[in-house]
Amino acid sequence: MENGSKKQTRSLKFLFVGYYGMSSDLAWQAQKEGNEIRMYVEDEESKDICDGFIEKVEKWEEHKDWADVIVFEDTGFGSMADALRKEGKLVVGGSVYTDKLEMDREFGQSEMKAAGLLVLPHWDFMDFDAAIGFIRTNPGRYVFKPSGEVNSDEKYILFIGSEEDGKDLIEVLEHNKKSWSKKIKKFQIQKYAAGVEIAAGAFFNGKEFVSPININFEHKKLFPGDIGPYTGEMGTLMFWASAVTPMFQLTLGKMKDKLVECGYVGYIDINCVANGKGIYPLEFTCRFGYPTISIQMEGVLSDWGEFLYTIAKGEQYDLKTKKGFQLGVVIAVPPFPYEDKKTFEVYKDSSILFKKPALEGIHIGEVRLVDGDWHLAGEGGYALVVTGSDSTVEGARKQAYKRIQNIMLQNMFYRTDIGVKWYHESDQLQTWGYL
Repeated sequence: MENGSKKQTRSLKFLFVGYYGMSSDLAWQAQKEGNEIRMYVEDEESKDICDGFIEKVEKWEEHKDWADVIVFEDTGFGSMADALRKEGKLVVGGSVYTDKLEMDREFGQSEMKAAGLLVLPHWDFMDFDAAIGFIRTNPGRYVFKPSGEVNSDEKYILFIGSEEDGKDLIEVLEHNKKSWSKKIKKFQIQKYAAGVEIAAGAFFNGKEFVSPININFEHKKLFPGDIGPYTGEMGTLMFWASAVTPMFQLTLGKMKDKLVECGYVGYIDINCVANGKGIYPLEFTCRFGYPTISIQMEGVLSDWGEFLYTIAKGEQYDLKTKKGFQLGVVIAVPPFPYEDKKTFEVYKDSSILFKKPALEGIHIGEVRLVDGDWHLAGEGGYALVVTGSDSTVEGARKQAYKRIQNIMLQNMFYRTDIGVKWYHESDQLQTWGYL
């Protein structure tokens, strides 16, 4: 099989390994293509995720020799992935190096700078009073970010200053330093840059990037209008583009040699702020994105099992994708984006029903299958991702939101404005010459 031109003639065996079963939608898709799938979920409260859809295992190590490909869904498995590759196993997933790129902001920024990316000025601190003194001495508009190896919840204790002299950030740090110092041992003060938030991503086969590449626009805050707390992600707009796109060449494309050196195989992207002065990278995602991977499934025409197998072997693949735009919306219930067992008990095992049997564009999140019905599983309330695709953003929006109207789930919520910012942001990006 070369260049994705030959159909996979045999059923492949995939072992998906993760903490929370986040890759269940991808695993289910590979299974629907005729492949054999087994999945390991480490977190006790998440072990029922995708029950009924996928065969689950208790000890993934006992199944590694059964698998043709081992897929790690998250960061934190890098050392295991590196060791398995040395054993000759085919692995899609992280490495020690890429885990550190994503989990340690300071290291990620230093590696971006070393690779020639245009990095915003930033300063790292372990003392809140020292940071306050720095801002007073160097007035300006800054962003506060937890740094070092922080857990996912602490990562979103983030503050974007709005005052040009930094007095709003000083006040926030003064009033929160006592409580935050117990949770955050290291943090970063970064120079603020106004512009369009945009990410460039691509799959990597250990030797080179796979074309086309992915340009996407995340919507991280909980409510429409970018109001409220940060979440993992509430929805994304994306399209597939040529690797010669400046947005890719000026950012992720520069990381090729580093990725070859560490032997990384999988998806990786860099989230950036772009303006008339340049493209400033903010952070890495060195794994499948969620809901990014489900939205990519809306736009990819190739078989996922065949694709993952080919890149795990280090071979190039002609990835077939739709033209136009893909858009995805996260459907959630309380307590998302937080964890609260008492609140989720109200929704646990609730049925997800559909007015019509059509399930196009419906992707499973924390869901299990019981007697033919979909039920909420896990403990986070991350239920579904609903996608749409069209030659225009408005068409993709209409399709996705029309599909949402087919869902019946008590107290579900979602953002109603995914993709709306495209209409003015695309004009800016075209003017700056990045698309």
